[in-house]
Amino acid sequence: MTDARFIYRPPPDDPVILHADHEILIVDKQTGLLSVPGRGDDRADCLISRLRRAFPTVLLVHRLDLDTSGVMVFGLTPHAQRNLSKQFEERQTKKSYVARVWGQLEPKTGRVDLPLMVDWPNRPRQKVDHEEGRPSQTDWRVMKALADETRVRLMPVTGRSHQLRVHMAESGHPILGDPLYATGAAADFPRLMLHAETLRIRHPDGGVHHSFSAPVPF
Repeated sequence: MTDARFIYRPPPDDPVILHADHEILIVDKQTGLLSVPGRGDDRADCLISRLRRAFPTVLLVHRLDLDTSGVMVFGLTPHAQRNLSKQFEERQTKKSYVARVWGQLEPKTGRVDLPLMVDWPNRPRQKVDHEEGRPSQTDWRVMKALADETRVRLMPVTGRSHQLRVHMAESGHPILGDPLYATGAAADFPRLMLHAETLRIRHPDGGVHHSFSAPVPF
């Protein structure tokens, strides 16, 4: 029997356009929507295919997980795609996420430094591997502590797959609603409580820095 948590039910509403010009497109991606097509006809509906209806030249630069919402940038020309992709590869972009995590995260600021790699028998899960994993670092800053959860700002230094989700789970504070890495009461939420709030890039035309933000929906 298929686990209901993993049945693909993309949201029906159109993505929110935050900014568009002659080179770039900035979008607020919904939770539950793939960034790019998945395997199988039932996973063809995705953010980039929806964007292509209005922006036929749209090109992928980076991705957000299916369950993660928030700011994404796309190129509208091959030059913009190359320029932005290089910024991500060379860690010239600045990304800031907001999450709700299980328990009280202490101290108020810190860094998780744990190497990650794919957990092949359990894909798409990732795992910590100190021998073969790729270096991965996430900085955090507590925004608000409650009795049984913490609202935290997460700032990835590297950009590994599922990095924030694994790092928080390994620290003992899984992100609420995470279908892969949270268990018990921490998993019992209507969505993954992780949102890409802010993205800072250099514009491919001229190199001026711009920051784009999307309101946190939880």
